[in-house]
Amino acid sequence: MNITIVVPLYNEEESLPELHAWIQRVMKANNYSYEIIFVNDGSTDKSWNVIEKLAEKDNNVKGLKFRRNYGKSPALYCGFEKAQGDVVITMDADLQDSPDEIPGLYKMITEDGFDLVSGYKEKRYDPITKTLPTKLFNATARKISGVHNLHDFNCGLKAYRKDVIKNIEVYGEMHRYIPYLAKNAGFDKIGEKVVQHQARKYGSSKFGLNRFFNGYLDLITLWFLSNFGKKPMHVFGFLGSIMFMIGLFATICIGADKAYALYNGIPQRLITESPYFYIALTTMLLGSQFFLAGFLGDLISRQNPSRNDYQVDKEI
Repeated sequence: MNITIVVPLYNEEESLPELHAWIQRVMKANNYSYEIIFVNDGSTDKSWNVIEKLAEKDNNVKGLKFRRNYGKSPALYCGFEKAQGDVVITMDADLQDSPDEIPGLYKMITEDGFDLVSGYKEKRYDPITKTLPTKLFNATARKISGVHNLHDFNCGLKAYRKDVIKNIEVYGEMHRYIPYLAKNAGFDKIGEKVVQHQARKYGSSKFGLNRFFNGYLDLITLWFLSNFGKKPMHVFGFLGSIMFMIGLFATICIGADKAYALYNGIPQRLITESPYFYIALTTMLLGSQFFLAGFLGDLISRQNPSRNDYQVDKEI
């Protein structure tokens, strides 16, 4: 199979028939063998009914329905699990991503040798309340991830070699950082394609400021996990050892000063009356706790078997 198209969606019943017809036209015009996987992320409208009707008419349509709303990353994760195409393309269901871009993306993967190609909506039809935070976010993501050639990490329109999506784990809200995840997995041939951005035709944007702040928190998490996720002792153990040694040295100095004063008959208050004693003691305790945190982190090492346990209600 040439292409799998994964479409995560939430309350997009109006746009689905038009999106399906558009994808179908592009696939037939280019003679691609394909499948479309619609992942209904707990929609409260009639999106699933629309998907069922599309599947009855078109054998290339498949669907997953979550019992509740989990988010875009879980939807992509489950869609990637089911994907069978040599090239996997993701796009949003709101008609802002153009299926006419599919042949160009497919060519960049199959002929130009890219592992992942991300769309770049150079001209956008979004309000400044969305575009400005997006620019700031992408600048930070480029700096931290080391993927310097991408202008838009969070563009929903992306193409992947099948090996990529089968070897990365998209969880939480990490869909924004799939290029970073791919790079960490060893897929460093990452490219970008300028794509057309369509104005939203139906419904309203699901974007909110909380997603902007959550994006930064997720980026910090991913940076830490990619650098220390499998070796937490290297960071916590190091910090703990440094703090403990500073506290221990300070305690020795305080004790030596007291012993010197006693030996020479110099009047001096009790050690326990000195604030420096408690600062040194606290530093030693914190250092010990950091060290233990690193040790426990090494034991756990991100072993959470239920992290990607998503309840699928129905499947086509």
